[in-house]
Amino acid sequence: MSESVRLAKRVAELVPCSRSEAEQYIAGGWVNVDGQVVEVPGFRVQPHHAVAVSPDASLAPLLPVTILLHKPAGVDVQAGAQSVLGLITADTLIADDRSGIRFLKRHQLDLNLATPLEAKASGLLVLTQDWRVTRKLVDDAAKIETEYVVEVAGELIPDGLTFLQHGLSFNGRPLSPTKVSWQNETRLRFAIKAVQPGQITHMCKMVGLQALSIKRIRVGRVPMAGLPVGQWRYLLGYERF
Repeated sequence: MSESVRLAKRVAELVPCSRSEAEQYIAGGWVNVDGQVVEVPGFRVQPHHAVAVSPDASLAPLLPVTILLHKPAGVDVQAGAQSVLGLITADTLIADDRSGIRFLKRHQLDLNLATPLEAKASGLLVLTQDWRVTRKLVDDAAKIETEYVVEVAGELIPDGLTFLQHGLSFNGRPLSPTKVSWQNETRLRFAIKAVQPGQITHMCKMVGLQALSIKRIRVGRVPMAGLPVGQWRYLLGYERF
């Protein structure tokens, strides 16, 4: 029986190229074995395996990615990015993603959850491998406005909308002014900075309302737009938070 060899060795012989370059081709998703993309340089192949390198293969450095996910309500992200990795797959990538980025398994690695969202809420999550995005969203959180649509029930107290905009406290501290308006008879729109878990539910309760559902639809200048629940896309090159 013929012995198997590392995929990187086979690729280095096929191209030809150095072993390190072969590993770059493989990690970049440019190599397939029997018609299936394999991204693991140490993958073992037998002589009968058909190994092919894409004619478009490039040794250009793989850039860090930022992912925008429409988190379903009920998914707890307290554990960080690991809790939603099951939703970041090739099958859940939105069909009309316009980034031009090819999905790689390595895009699931070293993701930071830059925008936490409480379990009961749905909406836009930002997960990133880019330290610059993490720094922007974490260090400047007090300056970045996020937008929520909140389905409510109950009867608003007199001047309740004014109190929501300014005058309430949470966890013993006065809240900063917030933009709050009615979207329709049962939905409120909150444009808020540095929101804390449970804050919106508490604010609604203080003015006689029950928050039935909470959906985040924008982080900074990046909207969730038409991203379906449970699906995701890559941040586009020109988009800035």
